[in-house]
Formats: sequence, C-alpha cells, structure tokens
Amino acid sequence: MIMNDIAAPGLTLDKGPQALLDRVTQDPTGPLAVGIAGPGGHGKTALLAELARIHKRAGSAVHTGAPEPGAPVDPDALVLVDDAHLLDDARVEVLLGLLATHRHRLVVAHRPWPRSAALSELVDALRRDGQAVLLTPFTREQTASYLAAAPELGRRDDLVDFVHTQTAGVPRDVERLVRGLAGAEPQTGTVVHPPRSVLGEFGPDLDVQPTAVRRLLLAVAAGGALPASMLTALLGGDPAAVDEVIATTRAAGLLGADGRLTPIVRRAVTTLSPTTDRSAVWRRLTELQLARGGAVLPLVRSLLAVGALGDCPAPTLAAAAGEALADEPAFAAELFAAATAAGQPASARQALAAALAGNLDDALRLADRLLATAAPPDRSAAAVVAATALAHRGHIGRSVELYRWSGTASALAFAIVGGLATGNPDAAAGSPASDPAGEPPTLHASAARLMADGVRESVSGPPTVALSTLVQAAALLEPDGRAALLPDSPAALAALTAVHCGELEIAEQVLHRALGAGVGGPLLARRHRLLQAWILMVRGETRAATEHLAAVTLDGRQLESRDLLFAAAIRMGVGRRNSDIGALKRGWGQALEAVVRHPVDLFTLLPLGELAIAGARLGDLARLEPYLREARALLGRLDNPPLWSVPLHWSGLHAAILTGAPAVADDHVAALLAAADHSRYAAVVAAAAECWVEVLRGVVDPARVEAAARALHDTGLCWDGARLAGQAAIRTADRRAMTSLLECARALQGRPPGGHGEQAPTSTESAARVAGPTQQGLSDREYEVAELVLAGLTYREIGDRLFISAKTVEHHVARMRNRLNCANRAELLALLRTLVADRASDTAGQPWPQRTTR
Repeated sequence: MIMNDIAAPGLTLDKGPQALLDRVTQDPTGPLAVGIAGPGGHGKTALLAELARIHKRAGSAVHTGAPEPGAPVDPDALVLVDDAHLLDDARVEVLLGLLATHRHRLVVAHRPWPRSAALSELVDALRRDGQAVLLTPFTREQTASYLAAAPELGRRDDLVDFVHTQTAGVPRDVERLVRGLAGAEPQTGTVVHPPRSVLGEFGPDLDVQPTAVRRLLLAVAAGGALPASMLTALLGGDPAAVDEVIATTRAAGLLGADGRLTPIVRRAVTTLSPTTDRSAVWRRLTELQLARGGAVLPLVRSLLAVGALGDCPAPTLAAAAGEALADEPAFAAELFAAATAAGQPASARQALAAALAGNLDDALRLADRLLATAAPPDRSAAAVVAATALAHRGHIGRSVELYRWSGTASALAFAIVGGLATGNPDAAAGSPASDPAGEPPTLHASAARLMADGVRESVSGPPTVALSTLVQAAALLEPDGRAALLPDSPAALAALTAVHCGELEIAEQVLHRALGAGVGGPLLARRHRLLQAWILMVRGETRAATEHLAAVTLDGRQLESRDLLFAAAIRMGVGRRNSDIGALKRGWGQALEAVVRHPVDLFTLLPLGELAIAGARLGDLARLEPYLREARALLGRLDNPPLWSVPLHWSGLHAAILTGAPAVADDHVAALLAAADHSRYAAVVAAAAECWVEVLRGVVDPARVEAAARALHDTGLCWDGARLAGQAAIRTADRRAMTSLLECARALQGRPPGGHGEQAPTSTESAARVAGPTQQGLSDREYEVAELVLAGLTYREIGDRLFISAKTVEHHVARMRNRLNCANRAELLALLRTLVADRASDTAGQPWPQRTTR
C-alpha cells in the first residue's frame, strides 16, 4: 500500500473532516461508516492517523488495511483502509461484507481514480449507510493557519501569499514548502522561488507515475492551451485513453481541476524530468501546434526557460517570433535570429523586429543584405525597414529614395512626409494612391496617407486642418500600432503641430494615448516621452521635465540622432529657465554635437530654436548660425509656412535680445507681425514680441504688457509670460505699475500674490517695499551675485568667487529683495531666474535704442 499523504504537525481541517473528528472524539465506540475521498496529497493518510490515535487513546482496537478474504475481523475493532483505489475486487468485497453486517466500524479512504465497479459499489454504500467526506485544498486562511504553526517563519502576509500561490492550497505541497522554507537560509526580501530541496521531494511522486502521465505533465508544464486532439496525438492513444490519463494525473494531486499545474509542481516537473524526455515532448508539441495553426509562443518560452531552445524546429521559432513581434520586438528579434541559426532564411520580418526594438544597427545591416539578395517581396519590405531606420538617424534624403523605391502606398506617403520635412515643395504634389501593387487600405496604410495629408496641410493650409488630420492619423494606429514601423509617428507629428499652434493640452493627450497604445513599439516610445518632457519644459515645469528626460535614458541605450537633439535641447532649455549657467556650459558641447549629427529638417526646428537661445546666452551663437541659415532656407523653399516659421522667429527674437542685436530683433518682430493672422498662437506671439522690444526700449504699458503676458501663459508659454511681466516690472519707473507687474509675474509662475505661501501685503505695504533710489533693474555686481545664488552657492563661496566678503554678499541679496518687492527668499529666487535668464552682458539694465527704419 502506497502511503504518500504526509501528516502535518497539527491538522488543518475543513468543516467536514473536523466534524467527523469531533463526533468520534465524543463517542469513540459508536457506529461509524465513512468514505473519505480526495486526490493524492490532500490529507487522507493524516486524517486516518488522527482517527486511529483517538480510538487507541479511548482503548479501542484499530485494524489498518483491508482484511484478507476469509480472515476473521474483530467486530469491536475500527477498520481503517487507506488507498482503497489500489485494492483488488476480492478485498473490496470483504469490505462490502463488513459494511453489510452493520456490526463493524469502517473508514475507507480512496482517490477519485481509478475506480473499479466494486469500489464504486463500496463508495455508494458508504455514502448511503454512513458519511462521505471530501477533502479539498486549503483556503488562504487555512494556509495562513498552517504557517502560524511554524514560528521560525513569522506571520508574514507576503509569505502566506507566496505559499498559497505556489501550491494552490494542496496540503501535501503546503507542508513541503513550509518545511523547506523553515530549513532554508533566512531571507530578508520577498521569496521568489521555492528552495530546490523542496522540488526534490516531488521526485518519488513523479517516478511512480506511468509514462503517459509524465508526458502529460510535461505537456501541461509547457504552457498554452492543449486541445484534446493535440493530447491524443501526443500520448498516442484514443480519446478515452487520454481521459483516463488526465483522471489519473488529477487523482495523484499533480494536476488541478482546471487542467493546470500549480507553480511549484510545474517547476518540479520541468526541473526533475529527464532532459531527453522534456525536449522530445515539447518539440512534438510545437510541431503539433504549428501544424494546426495554433499559438506556439508559450511553448517556445518554456523551451527557452530550460535552455532547450536549440531543440525547437526553425519554422516554429519563426512562427513564435511573429507572435511576439507586436508586444516584444526585442524578443522576436532573438527568436528570428535563432530560427536563422537553425537554417531558416533571413527575412524582412527579422529586420522589422530589430527596428521596432530600437536596434537600428542590426535592422540596417539585415535590410541592406536583403536588398541585395532577397526575393522581390522581401526586398520591398527590407527597403521600408532601411528607409525608416535612416529617417530616425537623420538621413531623410536617402530615406525618401528608399521609400519611393519600395513603391507601396504607405511608403509613398512616408516619402511625401520626408520630402516636406527637408523643404522639398515638389513632395507635396506626390500621392500615395499611385501604389502599383494595389496595397489594401489597412489601418497602417490609412494612417500613413493621413500623415502625408496632415504635413502637407501644415505647410500650405490652415493649422486647424493639419492638426485635426494628424490627430486622426494617430487615432487610427492606436488599436494595432505596436508593430507599425514608422519614420515618425502621427502622434509625434500631431504633438509638434499642436505645440506650434499653442495647443499643449491636445499635444499632451495625443502623446499619452500613443504611449498607452504602444504605437511604434520601443522605437518611438522615446520620441513620445521626449515630446512630453518638451511640453513640461515650455510650461516652465523644469523639475518634471528633468524627471521625464531621465526616465527616457534609464535603459542605457544610446539615443538616435533625432532623439539626441531633442534631449540636448531639453537639458539646455531647463538650464536656461533655471538660470543654471554651469549646466548650460556643461551641456553646450553635447548640444553642438547633436546639432551636427542631425541635419536640419522641419520637425527639428523647435530644438534648434531653443539651442539658439542657449547659444546666445553663452555668447556662442555664431557656431549655430550655419544651421539657422539652413533652417531659414528650408522654410523659404516651402514659402515660409507660418505654422513652422513662427516658433523659430520667436526663438530668434530672444537670441537677438540676449546678444544685444536690436535690428535683428526688429526683423523677427516684423516677421511675427506678418504672420499674426495665421492662427491665434501666431497673433499672441506677435503681440508679445512687439511688446517685449518696446519694454527693452523703456516703453512700458502695464495693461498691454500684462495682457500679452497672460496671453502667452494661456497658449502654454507660461515661463515666457512670467518673464515678460518681470522684465517690464524692473524697467518701469512707475511704482504702482511695477507692483502690478510683479504680482502678475508671480501669478503666472503659479505663485500666490504677494509671496510664497504668505498672506498678500496691502497695497500700501507693497508701495513701501518698492521704494528705493533705483527701480531700473540690478547692477552688474548684483547680477553676478544673483547668478551665483541661483547656482546654489553659499554666501562664503560667492564671496570667494567675487573677492568680496560674505557679509557684502548678504547685503547685495537684501538690497535685491527689497528692490524687487519680494516677500521672502523663495520669491526672490523665482524672480531672479526670470531676470537673469534674459540678461545679456552688453544690454542689461539699459534701454535699447529706438527702432529705426532699415
């Protein structure tokens, strides 16, 4: 008799078994006819042992095992029979006879399978004349109660969850795992895997199983759905035989009622089964699944987990790679490579997987090889991969050539987008409808067409139409865009267009949706996150922008040239808005390298403009002039589309202010005013630009300045709006106007009027605070002190830098706080960032000459 149920130190019982023990404890000599049913490992042996203990303590005789036919049985003894499913019919007939006399007390434990006709008769008789007890797995509460008896493990909820999840509450497995954990080295963190010693205890359970059961366990351990037809082919029998194997495996407590293995049993099966058996079963499974057109990826994962991927046929690996392509392109690329190593010819899908994963080196290498050697369909697909990779690296001219050579409707649409991005007006006349291959109008093809239409409208039509078209293109890809290989995503282009229109909320939403849908896979995820950081920076939320930027590079992968340019511009933009001269100087070299690596195109004008301002702030704008000239030439070839030219003129204006070039600033203002009718954003920026240069010339109209500043804030240029109000405040001699403009600047910075977190002073108090001999800005020395204060230096460190005492530095700071009407230090620092950011060494504190006719 096989005794494979393990008794626990202190039974943990359900209501049925506990009621049986309570009844027997109260009346150990009373009538008793009980049938106990349950799979292996569910506590039948432990329950019988407890019944024997109770009777022996009461002085009753206990007979274990089924009596031999014809052997006498003491009528006063309790007969306990374990594993009755293994008895032959003769012994079962003996038990039926004992039950029929109504003189013997009988408890019979058995598994649900196998069940002979005689055993079925016995089970029915026990249920009819006595009591039937069904043993079930522990609930989580019962698992917790069992762990409470092992004080060395402590009362940890995470440990209870781990044990119950690993075992699904099967008492035998709970006991093994708890014992193993108690004897293992103490762990401070969360337990992830069962100790290996615990897995070894499943060895005897597996060794005694028939070959068919072990093959079934390996098949289920591989994961994935296993239809009856596959199991029949795998196990080499008829459906009835398969049903019997499944019933046997469930009865052994190794397979759950839902047809799945618990995590601990699955790990034991894969670990303890001979490698040859495991590989043979899983390889056969993959062949069967592939033949019926089913998913093979779960099976291939299991092969990979145990290092048996080399035994998987190449067609299966390629099929699994195709299944993984959308959600795990990097894994798909590995599987494609394994398929190629196993003899499968390289395909464009392998290059596609590498590109979607962001591995453009491999994508270009594979695509270039296929362009020279593959069949025509694969050559066309390889051309698309190569074109997309080159677009991400800034080689847009070559990218356009490849897209056109590929000839599909999507590729022709992308060629139009690339042509317009490089300032080719003839590209706008192209049409993706000229696809000779008759590409079906899939979501991908439709989105590509809308992208081309949207970019064309951004150059020659109303900005609202362009934005709407690009947002529609982005929405088309959301349901199934993870495996879409794109030179740029419609969401990114829609966000860029929205930023150029001052519609930052729309930009944020479209980027959020694209990231949630995974459009473009990992290749474009960085692009979307960088644009999110850009929007935060524009709004003046520099800390959040920095955090977003840091998250983009957490994986350590090198940024492609376009993303590198945006990242460099964000760093410089954050440093400029924080008046962090040290950060600007440290990042300038990397920013110049990023500009050199990526040729100027329509979609990188924003970072180029931001770097122009930073270059002016550092006195090194001349090094960017060739690229700015190229940008102006590009816009000129497209007839200076206002949507794309207005932000560049806005950046040019501020670069001119910082370099002290009034005539250049006037040219930018004139260009902005000429485009003012194009959109609300253009009108707001034009009005603010005109107002800004007037302020620098000493002409401050408080109402007009405040209106312009608030309009900038409403279009998303929050930091610029606060800066305009602050600049006007320090350039007016009208104390009331200065107070009003400073309050406006604080409000636009998101700070409460009159101070940070303090009650606002009365108008009288404000007027008293601004009284002083000088209201026209800070002296050169005060600007030096302000820059060092903003850099985080202490008064002593500032004094060492400027060769003055720390006390003198303190006096300078106190005078600046009084002069600028700041209620506290936090407010002073915020306002100093506004003042220092806009100061050029040769124009600070003095008005510009009046505008002249040129």
